Amino acid sequence: MAIIETVGIAKRYPMGKRKFTALRDIDLKIEKGEFTGIVGPSGSGKTTLLNIIGALDHPSEGSATVLGKKVESLSHKDAARLRNQRLGFIFQTYNLLPVYTVYENVELPLLLLKMNKEKRRELVETALKRVGILDKIDSKPAQLSGGERQRVSVARAMVKEPDLVLADEPTANLDVANSHNILNMMLELNRELETTFLFATHDEKVMRYLRRQITLTDGRITEDIEKEPEPVSPEEV
Repeated sequence: MAIIETVGIAKRYPMGKRKFTALRDIDLKIEKGEFTGIVGPSGSGKTTLLNIIGALDHPSEGSATVLGKKVESLSHKDAARLRNQRLGFIFQTYNLLPVYTVYENVELPLLLLKMNKEKRRELVETALKRVGILDKIDSKPAQLSGGERQRVSVARAMVKEPDLVLADEPTANLDVANSHNILNMMLELNRELETTFLFATHDEKVMRYLRRQITLTDGRITEDIEKEPEPVSPEEV
């Protein structure tokens, strides 16, 4: 079942008296449970496409259907509801709140779902166990390494067990060992929970883990291939 389908997507931005075309003629279909990456150099349109799929932006032309919802037709309120209830986001800069503990950062998405305290505690602890960082539950982000912060970010994205996780350059600020640890962890979560993962990246380390690789060049899809992932074990790093 397709959980993402775009037809004829284009995105243009005004630049003085002219317009810059970031995306053009994007036709794409992604099925449930995929582990897919949108790859290409900086400026190729990866993040723009990810933002449209994540209901953070609207296309200038065409249609994007995500989890049965047409993104371009959603109100701000309905787009926020879709993100809060069914999407998870992982960013290269972690986006953790420095004054909150690990527990509080991971709990944040659940506060928007009107869930009782006991259920929130159960889900947060489960998410932190999955990413191997339960022992840091009362720490602040400043007390964590970069790899640990990204694990918290992954736990926050996964805590509500979303249908779709969007990851924008999730390894950009990590060293090689932590990058592979995080990617192995996300691949395992994909297998265990059948959560669909969609990356925007130009990192060759991420590309090794993908089962499908979609290349953007100057805002167009120029290649779309299925492949076998090549995960790296901790012993190989």
